[in-house]
Amino acid sequence: MKKGAFVISLDFELVWGIFDHIEITDKVSYFNNTLWAIPKILALFEKYSIHATWATVGMLFNENWDEWQNNVPSILPTYDNRFLNPYDYGNKHRKRNLDSFFFAPTLIRDLQSVSGQEIATHTYSHYYCLENGQTVEQFDIDLQQAISIAQKFNISLQSLVFPRNQFNKDYLEVCSKNHIETVRTNPDNWYWDVSKSETLFTKIVRSGDAYLPLGKKSYSLNSLACDAVFCQPASRFLRPQHTLALLNFARVLRIKQEIISAAKNEEIYHLWWHPHNFGLDTEGALKSLESILVTYIHCRDTYGMKSLTMQQLKNTRFEL
Repeated sequence: MKKGAFVISLDFELVWGIFDHIEITDKVSYFNNTLWAIPKILALFEKYSIHATWATVGMLFNENWDEWQNNVPSILPTYDNRFLNPYDYGNKHRKRNLDSFFFAPTLIRDLQSVSGQEIATHTYSHYYCLENGQTVEQFDIDLQQAISIAQKFNISLQSLVFPRNQFNKDYLEVCSKNHIETVRTNPDNWYWDVSKSETLFTKIVRSGDAYLPLGKKSYSLNSLACDAVFCQPASRFLRPQHTLALLNFARVLRIKQEIISAAKNEEIYHLWWHPHNFGLDTEGALKSLESILVTYIHCRDTYGMKSLTMQQLKNTRFEL
C-alpha cells in the first residue's frame, strides 16, 4: 500500500458495555439518543463512502430475552468482581421494558445493507480478558457463541476488538483457532497500557492527549505484527462532546491534523469510538463527525488516502 489509510472501528455494545457503571433508569434518554444516532452515523458513512468496522457485542444479535436465555453458553466467565457478570445483570433487568437497549438485530441488519460496513465481534458477552478469575477456556466458549449467533445473520466474523481495550496477547491463539484474522490493539503509548493499574496521572495524561500533541498517532503498514492474528493499533479515541466549545474545537482539530499528517506520510490512522458516545449532545457529535469525514475526503482527493475496514487493512497487508 503506497497511500495512507483511514480506518474506523466502533465498539457497538449499548448497555452491555457499561452496565456496571450506570443506573439504567438514569440513562433512558442517553440510549434513546444513541439509537437515533446510529442510523445517522451510518448515513454519513454512506454519504462519504466510508468503510467502517462495527465490533458488535454478540448479545445484541438476539431478538428478545427468550432467545437471549436460550443462547446462554454452557460455561460462563467467573470474574472475581461479580458486578461484571452480564448474565446476572440481564436476569435482573429483563422485565424492565427496555429491550431496545439490550438487543439490536434490526440495526445489525441495517449495517449489513450499507456497502463498506464490516460487522466484527466485540465478543459475545463483552468479555473482559484481563479480569481476575476468568480463563482462556471461558473466553473460547464466549467467542464461539458470538460466531454462532452471527452466522444466523450470514455473517462470518473475521475481526475482533477486545472489550474495554483489555488486549490479551495470550488469547490470540484462541482467536486464530476460531478464524479471527485481525484484532485492534491499544495505542503504543504508556498511558494506554491497560494491563497496569490506572492512576489519576494516567487519566490526566490520557485526557490531555486528546487536545495536546503528546505523541505520534499514525503508523506504517510495515510496522504491524502479522503472526497468526494481524494486530492493528488504534490511533485515537473520538471522545464524547465536551460542554466547552473551545475544547470541542481543539479535540476535533487534533484529529483532523493527525489524519492529514497520516495521509501526507502514507501511513495508517485508526479512529474509534462507541456509538453510545453520541448519546450526549447528539447533534453536535454528528456535526463533529461530519467535519472529520470531510477532512478525510480532502485527504482522499489530495493524497490518495483510502478508507478501509479492519479486515480490508489486513488483506492489504498480506497483499504486500
